[in-house]
Amino acid sequence: MLSDAWIRTYCGPAPLPESLWLRWNFDPLLLTTLLLLFVVVLRARSGHGMLAVGVLVLAFVSPLCALSSALFSARVVHHVLLVAVAAPLLACAWPARRAGGAMLAFAVSTVVLWLWHLPVAYDLALSHVGVYWLMQISLLGSALWFWRAVFAQGRSPVEALTLLIAGFAQMGLLGALLTFAPEALYAAHALAPLNWGFSPLTDQQLGGVLMWVPAGLPYAIAAGAVARRGWATLRAGAT
Repeated sequence: MLSDAWIRTYCGPAPLPESLWLRWNFDPLLLTTLLLLFVVVLRARSGHGMLAVGVLVLAFVSPLCALSSALFSARVVHHVLLVAVAAPLLACAWPARRAGGAMLAFAVSTVVLWLWHLPVAYDLALSHVGVYWLMQISLLGSALWFWRAVFAQGRSPVEALTLLIAGFAQMGLLGALLTFAPEALYAAHALAPLNWGFSPLTDQQLGGVLMWVPAGLPYAIAAGAVARRGWATLRAGAT
């Protein structure tokens, strides 16, 4: 039945370490979508857009896709690539023309990120292809909205820095809660981490740390760029 084809993990069953590098994802619909996006950014001559496509290939085509079926920590890397790397690159390629709606964009992107890390939502996404893509599209789409608000034309550096600090703070708080949770929360990763030398709780703690600390690097880089731009504007105004 057609409905039965959707009740599975999109990236396939959790791989064993020895077979990971054979687990590339050549889903025709995915590859076609990425190719169309590449054509768009190529015509726009957007270096940021091309980098974003490369990040999406890493997230969805490379063996990271399969690894994220096994390890929560790999899934965190996958999500960070979407919301903190691909999304800001796409936002740099297509920044918003107006500076309004920033707080709504921040609120929606925060709610979306937190909702998908509720155990019931997360486990459902990893067991149903349709829900999986709802997760991916909503994460990337809401994050793109947030980052376009950050880089919007006319946005003051102070406002942009405030948004960046708030964006990283909410992700860091979620990472801290996952790191210090007393038990493993996700049934989808109840067994597979053992094949990789992790207990499910250790795997979850590693994922929390990745979300808590290293995931802040893109926000720090963006904050540095915003601060430099603001400083350059001040110097230009002073002269």
